[in-house]
Amino acid sequence: MYILNNLEKLEEIVSENNIDVIEDYHFESARIKGLYCNKVIAMSEKLQTLKEKSCVLAEELGHFYTSTGTIIDMKYTQNRKQELRARMWAYNKEIGLQGIISAYKARCMNMHDIADYLNVTEDFFKEAIECYRNKYGMATKVDNYVVGFEPTLYVMEMFEGI
Repeated sequence: MYILNNLEKLEEIVSENNIDVIEDYHFESARIKGLYCNKVIAMSEKLQTLKEKSCVLAEELGHFYTSTGTIIDMKYTQNRKQELRARMWAYNKEIGLQGIISAYKARCMNMHDIADYLNVTEDFFKEAIECYRNKYGMATKVDNYVVGFEPTLYVMEMFEGI
């Protein structure tokens, strides 16, 4: 039985929504990794790994699901909010609190191991943790677990009646 990787799962979403993807697009700015506009996603030619492509595709799909209008100019508060919503969609799709708990259960011991286990780049994972910290504060409860973000990322399993 073949299990789809992150990129393949995202490509299924792209296909289901009739979104066109242009890979290896040359952007004038080196810092632009991807753009979404009118059911077309352009991805930079500089993306080298499946992990990088998956993280960028997830964020651009986040724009498909959460953004409206042109939001390129980040000096406007509304545009920054839409950018954050798209990124949060991507973080939840690729990582999520359940993903962090799964990595804990798999005995991942550091950021590198967790990012590798979740098949995302370390930068993407670190950005997600910062976003979760801003959203949830020091820690949040998920089922029988506490996922904490201060002073560093941790997961604790809670037991009742011991």
